[in-house]
Amino acid sequence: MTDTAHLLSQHSFVELNARQRAKSLLDAGTYRELLDPFDRVMSPWLAKQGVVPQADDGLVIAKGTIGGLPVVIAAIEGAFQGGSMGEVSGAKMAGALELAAEDNRNGIPTAAILLLETGGVRLQEANLGLAAIADIHAAIVDLRHYQPVIGVVAGSVGCFGGMSIAAGLCSYLLVTQEARLGLNGPQVIEQEAGIQEYDSRNRPFIWSLTGGEQRFATGLVDGFAIDDAAAIRQQVDVWLKQGLPAQERSGQYELFLERLAKLDTTTQIDPQTVRDLYQGEQP
Repeated sequence: MTDTAHLLSQHSFVELNARQRAKSLLDAGTYRELLDPFDRVMSPWLAKQGVVPQADDGLVIAKGTIGGLPVVIAAIEGAFQGGSMGEVSGAKMAGALELAAEDNRNGIPTAAILLLETGGVRLQEANLGLAAIADIHAAIVDLRHYQPVIGVVAGSVGCFGGMSIAAGLCSYLLVTQEARLGLNGPQVIEQEAGIQEYDSRNRPFIWSLTGGEQRFATGLVDGFAIDDAAAIRQQVDVWLKQGLPAQERSGQYELFLERLAKLDTTTQIDPQTVRDLYQGEQP
């Protein structure tokens, strides 16, 4: 296949909404949505603050199979409130993960796929959102004892705040060129440290530090895929069949702390310094 033909055969994953992304990963005919928009389970807090709520609270929960293996998918809709997590959406994700863990304890092997397109906690729901994200973290740690929890960060909304911790707890994490991943978003860093330290409008600079390619090069994620639904599905399928990793990334904290201790914070950091820092001494 020529390069042109290959490009024409690609189907963008980034351009899909949350529901379409979930369907694109699952085997044909196996998609079954739980608490869909017709159930009208939505945030009771947004309308009180003048924000129009969404019938699924910006989170799609779907069950089905990938390569014949049973999975549950939690897909965040980045177009609704920046993919932020509130009381309802957080409870939906945490509940889905908890039920998957219970399935495993009952002899039904169920893995989880988290499609993360989120700025973190929903500010309008503050502590309720934080509590829900904490439940998500606990549920991921529980489920990953049995089956892989696979995170995918694909679009430019990225994955930030408490949900970036959820990403770090995943058994495997996949990103694209368009993705971003970080604990604090660019605007928050600029607000706290100043524009001289971090210019949130400098997109090349932002992506050079927190973009998908950089995060893969520094070993903070496990896979890097082109923006193609088939390519992303293929990598997810490989990890599902591979099973649990030999060691969770969150269990390697001593290694990462050792490398971070070598960082010189007196000068402006640059992408190559980040790579050298995280890659460590090469054999």
